[in-house]
Amino acid sequence: MLYERTALSKKKLSVIAKAHEKPVILKPEDEIKDPYILEFLGLKDEYSESQLEEALIRHLEHFLLELGNGFAFVARQKRITLEGSHYRLDLLLYHRVLRCLVAIDLKIGEFTHADAGQMNLYVNYLKEKEKLPEENDPVGLILCTDKKRTVVEYALGGMNNRIFASKYRLQLPDPEILKTEIEHEKQRLLEMKISKE
Repeated sequence: MLYERTALSKKKLSVIAKAHEKPVILKPEDEIKDPYILEFLGLKDEYSESQLEEALIRHLEHFLLELGNGFAFVARQKRITLEGSHYRLDLLLYHRVLRCLVAIDLKIGEFTHADAGQMNLYVNYLKEKEKLPEENDPVGLILCTDKKRTVVEYALGGMNNRIFASKYRLQLPDPEILKTEIEHEKQRLLEMKISKE
């Protein structure tokens, strides 16, 4: 999927460079991608968060591979009880290299500031109640269909926890769009090369 991922990325050169280097993972930012391509789920235009979760569990191997190296499944619908109120974390994974729990919250709409607060609650709980002494602090990943950069920046800015918002797509763009994007990128790279000479 390197071809498609490169075409979709805003940082095409770094995607290509990362694909050819031995991965050195020092922090969660090195492992969280944006966007994730979930085409293998076979979902159509209208679906619920529970249908998305069910499809991810059915295709768990493909989902873990799409997330990247080192992810392992821990729990689904992890129950969190605080002062008599119950919350459910959609998916809980563990990352072997980062040595930390990864909380995943699935959203079928656009990222909102409320999503950041909800994930912050989950990560704080995991840090306090589930994290083992030799593990690093948990990481939160909010998977949503869309996000606005400034909303994400303000909602997640200043938090002590590592929380990320990434988009997911259920299908790759039309091949003609990919072709146009590749041609555009080739032209941009050629212009950069010429300007450096």
